[in-house]
Amino acid sequence: MTWTTARKLLQPLVAIAMALCLPNAKAEAWKPTKPVTLIVPYAAGGGVDATARFLASELQKQWGQTVVVDNQGGADGLIGSRKAIQAKPDGQTLLVQIPSLVLNAYAPGFKGTDPVKELVPVSAFAKLYGVVAVPAQMPGTTMAEVVNHCKTSTRPCSFGTTENSARLRAQQMVDVLPSLVVVNYKGGGQLITDLVANRVDMAIMGYTAAIPHIRSGAIKVVMSVGKQRSPLLPDVQTPVEAGFPDFESETWYGLFAPVGTPQTVVDSIAAAVKQAAKEPALQKSFANLGGIAVGNTPAEFTGMVQAAAENWGALARRFPFE
Repeated sequence: MTWTTARKLLQPLVAIAMALCLPNAKAEAWKPTKPVTLIVPYAAGGGVDATARFLASELQKQWGQTVVVDNQGGADGLIGSRKAIQAKPDGQTLLVQIPSLVLNAYAPGFKGTDPVKELVPVSAFAKLYGVVAVPAQMPGTTMAEVVNHCKTSTRPCSFGTTENSARLRAQQMVDVLPSLVVVNYKGGGQLITDLVANRVDMAIMGYTAAIPHIRSGAIKVVMSVGKQRSPLLPDVQTPVEAGFPDFESETWYGLFAPVGTPQTVVDSIAAAVKQAAKEPALQKSFANLGGIAVGNTPAEFTGMVQAAAENWGALARRFPFE
């Protein structure tokens, strides 16, 4: 056999071997083989729960598997987060979380490892707007007007909070209004009830929770806390526009997996979320909640989580939780 003939025979084999060895060779996408659980570490009916259920519906269509939303509320999301951390790292159990996750380690009496260190960011699937709301009876339509009213009022104004991030925002407002009374609620339901009844003067909350009461005229929004104005509240100022730039924050809703989950699984789930974010039905559902669909890569979402940890961590060290 001549060298030329041998080379021709070997060429296909060499090509196959090189393809198998290429580091960028595209691996087959992972798909779940049984029902998937999305753990939502907050009560049913809230903004996190609503967005998770919309996402679950789209992922279910892609995967051909049931996607169950499991509400495990308590301890500002820590109970549900720890359940997700303890799950088998195979992609079948995922966690839905928001920036409050990075504050768990600063909570009074916290013990154990920071949950952020035991989770792998997979993909942010939505961004929603937080708002500062006041009772309809409150004078003024902007944050500056409300603050000026509170400064001259004979009765101290109050700021209602639920989760840890809202408590930090309230402490920031105390710097502006030293007489401000901060009222910490165990749940958002009672806070909204008191806000509607004019028993508390202002509160920071997700737009989802505020929607029905804005529409009924029971409360009004005086500031959005995002970087851009909400498309559903185009006349409401951002923190920078209102003169309170330190209140600006980004509220993402994202999927996390337990540490140890194979990268191929993480990447495949992120790709599924990205595809879901392109679906008009999901985009419309999030838009009705005052948000937008995202669907980014694990690396991009990791950057968002790190930024949140730095920003909120600085506030938690400045205003330690009691």
